[in-house]
Amino acid sequence: MMDVLHSGLAALQQKLSFVATDPIDWKFFVQGSSWVVTLFESYLLIRQYPLYSKASPPKVLEKHFDEEVFRKSQNYGKDKAKFSLVTGLLKQTLDSALIHSGFYAWAWDSAGKIMAYFGFGGEYEIVQSLTFSAILFVASSIPSIPISVYGTFVLEEKHGFNKTTPSLFVSDLLKSWVLAFVIGGPFLSAFLYVFRWAGDRFVPWLMAFLLFFQITMVIIYPTLIQPLFNKLSPLSDGELRTRTEALASKLKFPLKHLYEIDGSKRSSHSNAYFFGLPWSKHIVIFDTLIKESKPAEVEAVLAHELGHWYHMHPTKLLCISQVHIFTILALFPAFLHAPQFLRAFDFSDKVAAHPPTIVAFLLFQMILTPLEAFVGIGLNFISRRFEWEADRFACELQDRLKDPEMTDMGERLGRALIALHVKNLSTVWVDWLYSAYHHSHPTLTERLKAMESFRVKRDGHVKKEL
Repeated sequence: MMDVLHSGLAALQQKLSFVATDPIDWKFFVQGSSWVVTLFESYLLIRQYPLYSKASPPKVLEKHFDEEVFRKSQNYGKDKAKFSLVTGLLKQTLDSALIHSGFYAWAWDSAGKIMAYFGFGGEYEIVQSLTFSAILFVASSIPSIPISVYGTFVLEEKHGFNKTTPSLFVSDLLKSWVLAFVIGGPFLSAFLYVFRWAGDRFVPWLMAFLLFFQITMVIIYPTLIQPLFNKLSPLSDGELRTRTEALASKLKFPLKHLYEIDGSKRSSHSNAYFFGLPWSKHIVIFDTLIKESKPAEVEAVLAHELGHWYHMHPTKLLCISQVHIFTILALFPAFLHAPQFLRAFDFSDKVAAHPPTIVAFLLFQMILTPLEAFVGIGLNFISRRFEWEADRFACELQDRLKDPEMTDMGERLGRALIALHVKNLSTVWVDWLYSAYHHSHPTLTERLKAMESFRVKRDGHVKKEL
C-alpha cells in the first residue's frame, strides 16, 4: 500500500517538474494572486455595504427587531465593514512590501547570523528555522497590535460589546505570545524533524504527526490552555443543568462535564459549544447566553450542538481536513527541490541550492493563496450544510425521542437564534456572494425559513400518517 502511495506521489512530482526548470516569476505570481484575492474581498465588502443602509429588517424578522435595535445593528455592521476594508488593504500592502523588499531572505540570513553569534553553524537547520520563525512572528505581531487595539477599544467599545480592560488586553497578548513559543517551538521542531527523518517519503508520516497533534490539542486546550484566558466553572444546579443532562442522557451523548464560561469577562457576545474525545465530551455555555436566554431556549441551542455530534460533523470535518492536508503535502516536494523558486524571492544562490524546508514551505503557502480562497468557499458550503442538518435534528427531536416536551424545539431554537442576533447586533441583510465567501453558517433568515420548512413537512407527514 505504501509503495503504491509513493509511486503515485512520484508520478505527481514528475508532472510538476516544470517548477524546477521553467523560468517562472514566482514573486510576481504571489504578489499578483494575493492582491487579486484582497481586491476580491474588498469588492465583496463593497457589495455588502449598501445593505447596511436598509431601513427595516427582512419581513420574517420585522416583529423581532424594533427600530432602535435594527438601527444599531446596521451601524455596527457598517463600522465593521469599513474596519475590515481598511485593515484588509493595510495588511496586504504590508505583506506585499515585505515580499518586494526581500524581507524573508533577510530574515533567514539574520537568523544565521544570530546562530553564528552563539556558535551554531548552518548544519543546525532546525535551530535556524526556529530563529527565522521567531523573527517572522515578531515582525507580524507588531503591526497587528494597533489593529487589535482599535478593534477592541474603539469599534467594540463604541457598540457596547467590549468588556476587556487594558491590563487584561496586555495580559492576553503576553500569554498568547508565550503559548506561541511554548507550543509552536516544539511543534515546528518535530514538524521539521519528520521531514528530515522521512526524506522524500514524508507525506504519510507527516500526516500521522499532524493528526496526532490535532488530537493532542483537543485534549490539552480545554484543560491547560483555555483556563489561562477564561474561567470554566461547573454549571450551577437548576433548570438549565437539569434540562441539559436529561437531553444528553436521552441522546446517549457521553457528557462528562457541563461548564459555564465567563465570556462576559471580555465581550458581551454569546455562544455555546462542546469538545472532547468520542467517549468523553464536555459542554461549555457562555454566561452571557445563560443571562440573556431562557433555559428552554438555551436547551434548544444545545440540541443544535448535539445535532453536530449525532451526525458526526466534527469527525467528517476532520476527514475533510486530512484530504486538504494530504493535497498540500503531495504538491510540496516539487517546490522543496526547486532552487530557482527560492531565488525568485531574493534568496542567495547558496541558500537556494539547498532550500531550507521551513522557507520553501512558507513560500509554497503563498503560492497556494488563490487556491485556498476557493477551498474556503467549498468548506463554507459544507459547513452550512452541516448547520442546516443540525437545525433539522433539533426540530425533529420529538420524533427521535418520542417525547412530547420536545414538540416546540424548533420554535425554541428559532427564538434563541433571533435573540442571539438581536443581542449581538448581527447583520440580517447579507449579500449572497459575500455570505458564500465569508460565512460558515447560513444567514438567520435562511435558517428560519429552513426550520419552517422542516416544521411544515413534519406536520404534513404526521397528518398523512393519521
